[in-house]
Amino acid sequence: MRDSRPQSIENLFEATEGQGVLQSIQQRAIALNRLNLAVQGVLPAQMHPWCRVANFRQGILVLETANASWMMRLRYEQSSLLSALRAQILPSLTAIDITINPSLAAKGQESVQKNGSRSEVEENSPGRQLSEQSAEILRGVASRSPEKLKRIIERLASLAGESTSSTSRNK
Repeated sequence: MRDSRPQSIENLFEATEGQGVLQSIQQRAIALNRLNLAVQGVLPAQMHPWCRVANFRQGILVLETANASWMMRLRYEQSSLLSALRAQILPSLTAIDITINPSLAAKGQESVQKNGSRSEVEENSPGRQLSEQSAEILRGVASRSPEKLKRIIERLASLAGESTSSTSRNK
């Protein structure tokens, strides 16, 4: 267990056995960043915003991914990634562990939007709409439903003619 007693801030900057605590943390962060760049170089381009290196310990590379879907895609690439990384920079690599980090999904989405890699079809499509005919059918179903469900279905039917594209939901 780590020493949890309060320590002077000077201890962080003092060199103990050749390097200070902050210096070792910085070196570890730089090494992980370089490893992340190497992994990004081996992975397909569409996976870059959704995967990153989390850690490397005891010969095991820990990768984080946004969700289970990207985790499955990464598992398909796992054997080629393992052999490429062993050949290029990590001969001591024994395994790759993949974990899901949901906060990576939001960062990946921001990255995709900044890079403008949304398709033209997605940009130009008006989004899905509920027709008046479908709204009338929903109102008919609502009239025969219990009160709580009736309110929900009527609220859905009132959306007839409105776009349900992602931009209108994010307002």
